[in-house]
Amino acid sequence: MTIRWLLLLWFIFGLGLRLINLIGKPPWTDEFSTLVFSLGNSFLSVPLDQPIAVDVLLQPLQPQGNPGVQDVVTNLLKESNHPPLYFVLSHLWINLFPSPGGLVSLWGARSLAAIFGALSIPAIYALAWLTFRSRLVSHLATAIMAVSPYSIFLAQEARHYTLAILWVIASLACLIIAVRHIQNRTQLPISLTLSWIVINALGIATHYFFILTLCTEAIVLIFLSLCSHLPISPPWRRIYIVAISTCIAGAVWIPFFVNNTHGDKLTDWIQGSREGWAWISPIFQALAAWITMISLLPVESPELTVVIISGLIMLIFFIWVIPILLRGIKVRWKEPTTNLMTQVLTGIVVSAIALFFIFTYFLGIDLTRGARYNFVYFPAVIVLLGASLAICWQTPKTQTVRWGINGKTAVIIIWLMGFISAITVTCNLGYQKYYRPDLFVQLIENRSTAPILIATTHKTHVHVGEMMGVAREFKEANSGFNPLFVLAHQDQNPSTSTTSLKNTLQKLPKPLDLWLVNFYAPIPEIVNQCVADAQLLPAVNGYEYKLYHCLVPLGGTKN
Repeated sequence: MTIRWLLLLWFIFGLGLRLINLIGKPPWTDEFSTLVFSLGNSFLSVPLDQPIAVDVLLQPLQPQGNPGVQDVVTNLLKESNHPPLYFVLSHLWINLFPSPGGLVSLWGARSLAAIFGALSIPAIYALAWLTFRSRLVSHLATAIMAVSPYSIFLAQEARHYTLAILWVIASLACLIIAVRHIQNRTQLPISLTLSWIVINALGIATHYFFILTLCTEAIVLIFLSLCSHLPISPPWRRIYIVAISTCIAGAVWIPFFVNNTHGDKLTDWIQGSREGWAWISPIFQALAAWITMISLLPVESPELTVVIISGLIMLIFFIWVIPILLRGIKVRWKEPTTNLMTQVLTGIVVSAIALFFIFTYFLGIDLTRGARYNFVYFPAVIVLLGASLAICWQTPKTQTVRWGINGKTAVIIIWLMGFISAITVTCNLGYQKYYRPDLFVQLIENRSTAPILIATTHKTHVHVGEMMGVAREFKEANSGFNPLFVLAHQDQNPSTSTTSLKNTLQKLPKPLDLWLVNFYAPIPEIVNQCVADAQLLPAVNGYEYKLYHCLVPLGGTKN
């Protein structure tokens, strides 16, 4: 089988994995941001501090008029803290799909990320080939990328991370070529210089954290500069041009980032002080993200037995596989033909991890809480895995690599673990969605017989997205339930939400079931006239709630 056909096979296989059960999992708040802004709509159209129906809450998810790219960019930069490139592409893409039930197509939005995720499979082949000039390394890296549970997790969300990974791969490819020119003391071609600048600019325009990838590249180049003792030789002059031009391309976004009034509120979840166990939690969060790049069994299954067995198998697997992988990397470090490139990719990974922990422990921004942020160095990890597994694969059949298993068998086992892990993610038994509005709506339908009011506190469009997930489930269920929602806005003073809820309750007829959902404000005293539900109700991902049965008209007591 030719290389071209084998690559096509891996691409189709990987794309199929990424499209399986693509809309079987409910969208979460970040995905609602993509859906709304990609339509050119705004979250500001959702009324606050008053009861609204399902269709009113979901209005930003409805295609309206004929918005253009300018609307996408304007609303995004005004209300969010992301650059616009992916959202513009998503806008052009989702317009190709019909709107089921009048709402934007979730399959259409997610399929764009899935396609970009599948494109990373041939892209990683190219990066591995440029790095090690080995077909075996390239094919093994491709095979791991095709089934990586982390990669599939990112590819099944309507977000920009898979496109960012493509830019990371492309930028690393430029770095590898530049390192070869440094090694040979030859000039960088103009085409490479310009391509590198454009790629870096597009990467920043896709996700600001792409800058972390650029920082790791800078660290590696600084190290090479110190070692080469020729910082002004021909390749370095154009590398400096790339660096300066990239800084200019990044500086374009500074005014938008600085003037964004929502930025701090949208990143509150990764900021904060550390006390007690919180000091070591980033270490475990980082370990969990690294593990899932190659393995993730159903540790989030609702069955405790399955969770325990999956955890034990993963533990045994990593006790077995880590020495194999480390041995392969050590061999690559010692080989004269591969040691430099191995050092470069290792430098990328180590520098990125160091930056993550610097942000976490010294700047109070816990980047380890978002596993998706590891996209900034994920491709380098995959290429290193391919290089290591190639050493394992080439081990003579008569020689075992660990626990009586020979090299080729070990590689097959590692790939099969990745494949099973990929199925785990597609079945929502690993990397589960942070919010489960499907389960929450089932709970409401089982517990409520009176008219329903769902109340939450509101600060940013994240909180609108939380309620959109619930409203969308009600609309799709078509069960006859017509709940009302109130988004009780608050800025600095939580009591504004308390007053908003009180005023809403006084206006609505009774009986009424009040569901306080993610309501982070003092509960108004008027709610004490309702009956708190005494039944022990199950926890639901993403939704902290309390249920009150308001049976009679409520008086106007003080808060």
